[in-house]
Amino acid sequence: MKRNQYHVVPNDGGWKVEQGNQVVGTFDTKQLAVEAGRRAAHGNEPSQLVVHTSDGKIETEYTYQDDPYPPAG
Repeated sequence: MKRNQYHVVPNDGGWKVEQGNQVVGTFDTKQLAVEAGRRAAHGNEPSQLVVHTSDGKIETEYTYQDDPYPPAG
C-alpha cells in the first residue's frame, strides 16, 4: 500500500500544507501548518509528513503507521 505524503512548505510569507498538487490549507505560522499537516497525515494513514525550512530544504519527516518502504521480498 502506498503512503500518502504531505508537505509543509513556505507560501508568500506564510505556510501551506500540500498533498501532491493539492493545497490542504494555508496558515500564518509554520507551527499551525505543521499541526494541520499532522492531523491530515494521521487521518490518512499510512502517511508521511515532510516539513521544509523557509528556503525549501527538508527539515524533518514524520511517518505514520507502518512504513511500506522497502517493500517486503
